[in-house]
Amino acid sequence: MARIAGVDVPNNKQARIGLTYIYGIGETRALRILGKAEIDPLRKIQTLDEDELNKIRSVIEQEGGIEGDLRKEIGLNIKRLIEIQSYRGLRHRRSLPVRGQRTHTNARTRKGPRKGTVAGKKKATK
Repeated sequence: MARIAGVDVPNNKQARIGLTYIYGIGETRALRILGKAEIDPLRKIQTLDEDELNKIRSVIEQEGGIEGDLRKEIGLNIKRLIEIQSYRGLRHRRSLPVRGQRTHTNARTRKGPRKGTVAGKKKATK
């Protein structure tokens, strides 16, 4: 496996797909990087020689905004929203959907598993 930006990129994938294994690089950005490095996006990672991999690494380094730096920046942005007590920050703090989705039903991914009713609880008798 080729190692680019601290990530093992699978050899059997096309270059445009393999680069998307790096956090912060989607398919569009991968195509732009390969265009700047003058590499055919359809070539497999295993067919690239060391010079071409170095070109890709240098282009990614120039653009920035990937892996740890990007994760850190996003985390700081969320932390800032929470500190200034914006609506979005409150939604993050309560682990609820941030972008206006409904929560009466659905939103299980964000809210977690259902709490359910307590089975052993009985109503108070007179």
